[in-house]
Order: sequence, then C-alpha cells, then structure tokens
Amino acid sequence: MVKALSFSDICASAETLAEMEAVLNRSKFDHYLNREKRQSFADNMRRRVHLIVVRDAYTAEVGLACRDPNDNKFLALALAAEADVIVSGDEDLLVLHPWRGISILNPADFITTEPSDHP
Repeated sequence: MVKALSFSDICASAETLAEMEAVLNRSKFDHYLNREKRQSFADNMRRRVHLIVVRDAYTAEVGLACRDPNDNKFLALALAAEADVIVSGDEDLLVLHPWRGISILNPADFITTEPSDHP
C-alpha cells in the first residue's frame, strides 16, 4: 500500500470496501493476524481511499465480463474511477489482463512495475 500511495490514488466503492472487510473477518486469517489488527488495517484503508460512487451505468457497461460475477464490482469501480491499474490476487480478475486498456496485476507485479510502465 505504501508504494501505491506514493504515486497513485487508491480508489474504492462502498461495495468493494464491504467485501474487503468481510474477507478480512474470515476466521481462516486468524492465525496470520489477529482481528484487531485486521480491523485496524480496514479502518486505515477507509481513511486513505478515494471513495467512488459507481453508478448503475458502469455496472451495466461491465455486464458479465468476469467469470466470477461477484468480481464485476471491481471492474465497474475501475471504469468509474478511470483507473489505469487494478491490483488483485484474484485469478478471475487476473486472467482478464489487460481489460479495456486497464492493467490487472497481482500485488507482487504491481510492486516491481515502474509507475511509468502502467498504461
């Protein structure tokens, strides 16, 4: 996140923030990091992101682009935010790289990519 904040705006929607928090609250992550620290991370993200309202037109434009329909909210957010890059570890999104001129990179590739290499 530090690299992203140094040269990028991190955008989220109400839907994507809700999913982040739901995932972070899964018990399978308890042995990696306690819930309090995960909640602190989520709170920090909420303070730092640019909250984008994703209108229905963007959702409709995405249609069923992703093989996992639950991930279409990230594509709609990217359109609404006029994003250059989507950073995700989700294979259902990564297989779309690039999507409509938007790079879709896993976190490791994003960190090792120079900002000037992003579209």
